[in-house]
Amino acid sequence: MANLLKQLLLRLAGGTSKLLTVAAVVLLFWGTFAPVGTLVWWLNQSTESLGKQRQPKQLPTNEGTASTARSSNINCYIIYLPGVGDFSTNQLTSGEEWFLDQLVRLHPNCVAVRDVFPYSAENKDLGGQRFLSPLWHAIGREDGWLKNADVLIKIRNLWRLAISADDRYGPVYNQGIADAILERMNTVQPIARNPQQPLNLVLIGTSGGVQVALGAVPYLDRWLEARVTVVSLGGAFNGEEGFGIADHVYHLYGERDWIENIGPVVFPSRWRWSFASPLNQARQQGQYTALSSGNHAHDGDEGYLGLAIAEPKTTFVALTLQKVHQLPFWKTSTRRDLNHAPRE
Repeated sequence: MANLLKQLLLRLAGGTSKLLTVAAVVLLFWGTFAPVGTLVWWLNQSTESLGKQRQPKQLPTNEGTASTARSSNINCYIIYLPGVGDFSTNQLTSGEEWFLDQLVRLHPNCVAVRDVFPYSAENKDLGGQRFLSPLWHAIGREDGWLKNADVLIKIRNLWRLAISADDRYGPVYNQGIADAILERMNTVQPIARNPQQPLNLVLIGTSGGVQVALGAVPYLDRWLEARVTVVSLGGAFNGEEGFGIADHVYHLYGERDWIENIGPVVFPSRWRWSFASPLNQARQQGQYTALSSGNHAHDGDEGYLGLAIAEPKTTFVALTLQKVHQLPFWKTSTRRDLNHAPRE
C-alpha cells in the first residue's frame, strides 16, 4: 500500500497543475467525509468519558503521595496546540521544543503539555489511521518533491479546523479535544483534587491550533476550577468560541504574516462592525488584546517559532518568547536571558 501511494505521488510530480488537481479532489473528498470520524468517535463514548459528569472529585488526589511536594508547587499547565502542518503528537520542531522548555524554565510553577494533536477528536496522529497512514508516513519520510506533498496534510487538518469552527459539529469535536487536553494534563502532572493555589491553564497555539484551543475553552472552564488564558501566535480563528469565557485572549501577529490576515476577512464575527460578536464583546470588556510580535512570517525558519536570526543575537523564536513572557497574565516570573536560542 505504501509503495502504491508513493508511486502515485511520483507520477504526479510532472507538473504543478497535476498536484493542484489532486489537491482540489482531496479537498472536496475530505470536506464531505471529515465530520464522519468525529461523529463515530462521539457515538463510541460514554457519558462519563465525554466529561459530562467530570467533576473535581474524580481527579486524583495528591494527598499522601510521593509527588505531594512537587504537586504543591505546580499550579500552571501550558498546553501547546500546533498549526495545520503538524503530523502527529510528537512532531514538534526544535524551535517549538525550545520555546516550551524556556517557558517552563522561566515559570517553574508550570509544566508543559506537548502531545495533544488538535486535528483529531480521538487525539490520534495521522500515522495511527489505518487506511491513510501509509500516505502520511510516505510524505513524512521523503525529501525533494514528495516532501512538498505535505500540502495534503495541511488540507486534511484545515478541514478539522473548519469542523471546530462549525456550529453543527464543533461542540462535539471541541469537547473531544478538551477531554484529550485534560487527560494529557493529568498524565504530565496529576491534577490536584484540592489545589493549594488557584490553577492556571495557558493554551498556546499557532495557526489552526488556536481555533481548536478556543473551542476547548468552554469545556475546560466547566470541568476545572481554573483561570484559562489563550495565547495566539498568528492564529486563525472565527471569533466565536471561547471569548468571554477565557480570562483573556492574546493574539500576537507578525508583520509579515499575510496568512494571519485572512481570518479577519473571512469570519464575520471578527469584523469590527459586528459589535455583538463574542470577540468584539471581549475586546470591549478588555478580555482580548492583539499586538505585534515583530517581523515574523507565518511559519518556517522566520515564523513565530523559527530558528533564523530576527535581529542581532536574537532568533525569531526568542523574540516570540520575549513577547509572550512580557504578557501581564504571568503572576510570577524571574528575569532570565531570553536571547539564547538554538541555531540550525
